[in-house]
Amino acid sequence: MAAQTQHEDGFWWSKDGLRLHYRDYAGRTDRPPILCIPGLTRNARDFAHVAERLSGEWRLICVDLRGRGESGYSKLPMSYGPLTYLQDIEDLLETLQIGRFVCFGTSLGGLMTMMLAAHRTGRIAGALLNDIGPVIEEAGLERIRGYVGKSASWPSWMHAARATENILATAHPDYEITQWISLSKRLNRLTAQGRIVPDYDMRIAEPMRHPAVAVDLWPALDALRDVPVHILRGELSDILSADTAAAMVKRLPHARLSIISRTGHPPELDERESIEAIDALLAEVARQA
Repeated sequence: MAAQTQHEDGFWWSKDGLRLHYRDYAGRTDRPPILCIPGLTRNARDFAHVAERLSGEWRLICVDLRGRGESGYSKLPMSYGPLTYLQDIEDLLETLQIGRFVCFGTSLGGLMTMMLAAHRTGRIAGALLNDIGPVIEEAGLERIRGYVGKSASWPSWMHAARATENILATAHPDYEITQWISLSKRLNRLTAQGRIVPDYDMRIAEPMRHPAVAVDLWPALDALRDVPVHILRGELSDILSADTAAAMVKRLPHARLSIISRTGHPPELDERESIEAIDALLAEVARQA
């Protein structure tokens, strides 16, 4: 088994006083860094295997959004929302003095990618939108609401892996137990009491219980029209529909779409199609750097 890729742990402060965490994987300084933003219940570890493959050639900054991983938990559950996450990431970019960057966004992270592009145009050099778009399918949202924020604990990684499989089996119908264990170790953490628990604040679910104000995200997607964009869609996804993905490609002049076969929401970025898409995107960015 290959040695784990080294990274530095970094921290920054939010406007409301939370200490937030990121992993910093070193890479070439003549290329824009890659900002990696995970999905709703995910954390910086979700991109560890991506960083293992790319670091050295590319610098990767993988964030723990507030309430996840090693970032602080908010005392105000309603702060767990996109506008606050956007401010947090803007604070990180300012802290690290990053002007231009590539953005990899999985699910919620992809929404944040579009919002970052719209909030300040011209600074994103390329984007990977992992199984997300301006229209989110209600069936997928209902499925997510069904498990997010429900506390649980397990005595072993095998038990945790089986619980992960129960939640995500339809997204990864071909996974074997070793893959479920690996995924479970990204999603969960070991407590001081020797129990394994989800690695996020259960209260991130609270804003999802309130009716959301409809927001038109197509203009945010349009903010990426001048840069290379690669859209990944899980063939079995219940979050990003085939029609929405096709409309995204039609709308963005420099976009490509890759379908990740026999995979639901979200692709884990270690699939052959995902790796090829990432490499193609970064080759375009490198040519323009």
